Amino acid sequence: MTHPGTLPGTLSLGLIRGSAELKQFFRIREQVIFTFAFPSLLMVLLGSMLNSSMPGMAITTGQVLAAGMIGSGIVSTSFNSIGIGLASDREAGALKRLRGTPMPAASYFIGKIILVGFTSIAQVALMSVVGSLLFDLELPTDPMKLLTALWVFLLGVTSCTLLGIALSSVTKSVSGAVAVTNLIYIALQFISGVFVTPISNLPKVMVTIASFFPVKWICQGFRSVFLPAEAATQEMAGTWELPMVALVLTAWCVAGLLLAKLTFRWSNEGR
Repeated sequence: MTHPGTLPGTLSLGLIRGSAELKQFFRIREQVIFTFAFPSLLMVLLGSMLNSSMPGMAITTGQVLAAGMIGSGIVSTSFNSIGIGLASDREAGALKRLRGTPMPAASYFIGKIILVGFTSIAQVALMSVVGSLLFDLELPTDPMKLLTALWVFLLGVTSCTLLGIALSSVTKSVSGAVAVTNLIYIALQFISGVFVTPISNLPKVMVTIASFFPVKWICQGFRSVFLPAEAATQEMAGTWELPMVALVLTAWCVAGLLLAKLTFRWSNEGR
């Protein structure tokens, strides 16, 4: 219990900050529409154009694309949104002002984590419904698949959020952050087989490069959740490689944390 004259704890301040972040996010309608509508719109457009039966399998290329795009959708709500959001706060001087208040730095980041977590869950739910309604994507009910969806989601959001924090310090302006994050995001989607189904149709060198980054493994993890076991034969290794998915994403969580700690700045002064 907080006594009169004492400040709330780090977690309490973080929850308050998280509420403020959500209110601020939903006040900007254009941002809300773009965040949630753009990945779903891409799924609808590309899935409709590329939807066809896969020889010898009871699934379509539209289902494969939709399953992968659910994974790439959380990259948008974590990596892109945190990278651009932090750059905006820094450019506006909000980070510098917050640094001068009694609020712990951890509370600020708890607020950002709440925002990212909420929008990422909403993104997965929305794209799952769209995929189910338009491409007959089968929603998982098996406990093991649901467990896989949980840990892929948590590791994917964590790694991409930390990398977004690190990338936010690369540029001095919001426009620069938008350009850099979207360039990386779109490029990785192409070479990670999000837009090309199955991924084995891509040049091997592209997939090898993509294998060093989280997007490929997040999307592969989500394909294992939403697609039948036989679909694993269309992956480069012929299996879902879930242990490798966990290993790579965990490694990026550690690397992202180190990069975020080394590069994060509260202001653009001195650059």
